[in-house]
Amino acid sequence: MGAAQSVFQGFANPVDPSPAELRAWAHQPDAVPLHTMPPDWDLLVSGDHLISTLMELAMDRQCPARRFAVHCLYIYAADAIRTNFRAHPKRRLRKMVEHVEHDGDDLLRIWAHNVRMLLARPELFDYRDWCEGGLVRHPRRLSS
Repeated sequence: MGAAQSVFQGFANPVDPSPAELRAWAHQPDAVPLHTMPPDWDLLVSGDHLISTLMELAMDRQCPARRFAVHCLYIYAADAIRTNFRAHPKRRLRKMVEHVEHDGDDLLRIWAHNVRMLLARPELFDYRDWCEGGLVRHPRRLSS
């Protein structure tokens, strides 16, 4: 068991987990099921503090919580774009999209495509798709 898959010991503060706690949980998500987390936990963890960890988890095809991480990437991107990059830096989002376009699999390339579509056409935003997991449960490329 590698460092990324250390035994999950729980969260010191579930509304503000550390990157190490989130990484350990993602490899043992049944230890604390999502439905027992604080309300809107996905929204709470989808910020700048954990986005690098979430990207790492989303890129890991073996991660049991990978779909959750991709869901958080959708939340992060939508939050950045819909606030005109007041919530999150445009440069960081652009680098994430480029990284995924180069190194990601189909699921993540769909995310990158959808982010580019939302950048070009913000009216394509649908809360259920971007913030409630619709685009993760039913992956599809948005079209103009």
